[in-house]
Amino acid sequence: MARRPAGAQQPQAAGTGADAPDDRVLTLPNLISFARLLGVPLFLYLFLVARADVAAIVVLAIGGTSDWVDGWIARRLRQVSRLGELLDPLADRLYILATLVAFTAREVVPWQFTVALLGRELLLLGSLAVLRRHGYGPPPVHYVGKTATFLLLAAFPTLLLAASVPAAAAAAGAVGWALAWWGLVLYWVAGAFYVVQARQLVRAVRGGSA
Repeated sequence: MARRPAGAQQPQAAGTGADAPDDRVLTLPNLISFARLLGVPLFLYLFLVARADVAAIVVLAIGGTSDWVDGWIARRLRQVSRLGELLDPLADRLYILATLVAFTAREVVPWQFTVALLGRELLLLGSLAVLRRHGYGPPPVHYVGKTATFLLLAAFPTLLLAASVPAAAAAAGAVGWALAWWGLVLYWVAGAFYVVQARQLVRAVRGGSA
């Protein structure tokens, strides 16, 4: 791993002072994040194996709602931790990726939508690889990215409701796709922000090494 030049700053997640992340593991927000991670295989089983769509909708809805809850509790109870900063985006991405794969398999969403979201993930992975090569960790989560994730996690159970309940198909489909397309656009906007931030950090490294 490349060594950072003198004066280079490691990207930090939001939170300073009393809200600075610590090394605690057994906190309420972290337990919620662990529960969200366990919800991913449960959703896949319910949706792809048991074909229990109503139960799968409930799991997705709870997973999307708890994405906001764990962050709120962490700030409210001053339980922001380094582990939580890793678990929260990990759970978000696993929910999104698992849902995309499952929805594509059952034709709830077209494969083009899945490819568009996966393309953004590949872009982010490439940026993270460049940052790590220069001695940096992941950049802090941007509010645009959090908004995009919230929209997508709200869109997925709504789209599943539209596909599973014919009486709700028209209304739920319209709402679900509105949320999904806005989420996709903001997901790419956030990805562009991360790429720009990575480029600035790499330039700072090269400038400090000159």
